Amino acid sequence: MSRIVSEPEVLAWLDITAGVSGDMLLGALVDAGAGIQVLQDRVDAVLPGTVRLTRREVLRAGTRATKVDVELLVPDQPHRAWSEIRGLLERSELPPTTRDRALRTFERLAHVEAGIHAVPADEVHFHEVGAWDSVADVVAVCAGLEDLGVGALVVSPVALGSGSVRSAHGRLPVPVPAVLALATGWAVHEGGLGELATPTGMALVATLATAQGPLPAMTVTGSGVGAGSRDTEGRPNVVRIVLGATVRSGDQARGRHTSGLAELDLEVRDLVVLEANVDDLDPRVWPTVLDALLTAGAADAWLVPILMKKGRPAHTLCVLADPAEAGALRDLVLHLTSTIGVRETPVRRSALARGWVDVAVEGMDVAVKVAHRGGRVAKVTPEFSSAALAASGLACPVHDVLTLAAAAAVEAGLTPGAPVPALRDRP
Repeated sequence: MSRIVSEPEVLAWLDITAGVSGDMLLGALVDAGAGIQVLQDRVDAVLPGTVRLTRREVLRAGTRATKVDVELLVPDQPHRAWSEIRGLLERSELPPTTRDRALRTFERLAHVEAGIHAVPADEVHFHEVGAWDSVADVVAVCAGLEDLGVGALVVSPVALGSGSVRSAHGRLPVPVPAVLALATGWAVHEGGLGELATPTGMALVATLATAQGPLPAMTVTGSGVGAGSRDTEGRPNVVRIVLGATVRSGDQARGRHTSGLAELDLEVRDLVVLEANVDDLDPRVWPTVLDALLTAGAADAWLVPILMKKGRPAHTLCVLADPAEAGALRDLVLHLTSTIGVRETPVRRSALARGWVDVAVEGMDVAVKVAHRGGRVAKVTPEFSSAALAASGLACPVHDVLTLAAAAAVEAGLTPGAPVPALRDRP
């Protein structure tokens, strides 16, 4: 374990009632104190020698704001496919949190574009959002959040705009299809004429925000205002960020949240549950169905034994999914099972943040999942698949490896209430 997080994460609120784009978010973060050189170094780790970030003070409808420009240093930058962007990010030497946030943002965009254009996600070829400046915006915004120590991110309702806009695919209505898909489950309003929310900005919000609502109760420690490119009369074209620490009452300090903000240090996501009742599928097939759904991007998949009409034993297949991926997973359920119909129910999931660390068991690395809240470890569980792989290499029972991994985690200080160590993404 290389680093222990000893200070509480920062709570941030984004005012995006005037719209949101990558450069507006970037400007707000820099104005709030994110180091421009830190962000430049992170972008250089992905696009070395390609772009330069510069900041300047501007006015937007009479309001002072910071504008961060992304300047191209080399000619002929291509529009990149999702597979290429993923490779650039995975091979980079970005800090794990920044890399994970950037990967999740572009992955979300890829799945949305795949649904719009009816192609596999890996074959999605980005245009506007795959250009060098958007790659820089996403990486720099993710790096800026980490540089400021932001953990919980709450956002206001977002203005999407109206009218139409010219794109690589021709003239499109506003909000453009990608923004509309990304906004599923989020509170939005029109806000004015023109494209007020870009795909890059909406993807960052939809991926990184942990909750939506008004300015939460906090002790304010900083703020920033980021400018968009246009200066619209009568409407400041800006994003505001407010930084602070969560205000806790005496009851909250003892573990009870009385302000209605219990979700702020949880990962809160609007998801859907797909369900189908099946009574005529060979039960030996079910494990392959569940594995296929999880591989395809389901957040979870499980079976519930039920009794159907005429006393027939059956199962309810349940699939927890991001709304952007629900269509593809619904098609997969219809393809892999004998059902002829799928129900869909919107749900909101509040989950502990989690990450993974490796512990040594007889010379083999075993991944351990660490769930945490408020900068402290909450639950520690050895990852079964990792333990099974180690057990195979050690020629010993999986149960023994699980027991040894749990003991190794305790020895490494991974116990409830301990500070959260440096974590990595899913093994």
